Amino acid sequence: MTRSKQLRITEIFHSLQGESITVGLPTVFVRLTGCPLRCQYCDSAYAFHGGKLLDMDDIQAQVTAFDCPYVCVTGGEPLAQPGCFVLLKQLCDAGFQVSLETSGARDVAAVDPRVMIVMDLKTPDSKECEKNLYGNIAHLKKSDQIKFVLCSRGDYDWACQIIKDHQLNDKVQVLFSPSWGQLNPTELADWIVSDRLAVRFQLQIHKILWNDEPGR
Repeated sequence: MTRSKQLRITEIFHSLQGESITVGLPTVFVRLTGCPLRCQYCDSAYAFHGGKLLDMDDIQAQVTAFDCPYVCVTGGEPLAQPGCFVLLKQLCDAGFQVSLETSGARDVAAVDPRVMIVMDLKTPDSKECEKNLYGNIAHLKKSDQIKFVLCSRGDYDWACQIIKDHQLNDKVQVLFSPSWGQLNPTELADWIVSDRLAVRFQLQIHKILWNDEPGR
């Protein structure tokens, strides 16, 4: 399959990873432009449009200049651009430890197996629940993660049922994150402890540290 040699990029920057199992690690973020989803809590709507076309080698050169082993390819929805698969492979070939943040609405089967996938399953309160591709679960590795961004008790109960229905704890690492400003983090933590869930509770530390400013 022919892939584009260019990608439309919103920003490339160096910061701390704010979530997932690599939380807190200095990481280079490559944010691709565009997303087919419109989640009601989206915190990167500025990446829906615009951006700049860059060659793959230019992207790699900018990443390399930060002298950091960890790279996170994110969006928007990075897999909305077919060339993203090429970029992921190229970064892995260059020796970077690469993660991919994806909405779960795009097929991940062709993602390089060296990439750590952090995949959302959209909840009912996201308003994009019908976009979930549950077939993606079969393509995930034990080192990959499924993230639920929860807005309410209803979302929490729904996510618990999805974990059970798809036996997620036997397949991937499961992350529960409260939607910023919509669900009290302490309430979510109490629910997890009370129900003895085998999930990882997480907060988005970039929002705590920098108020989620673009490029931080």
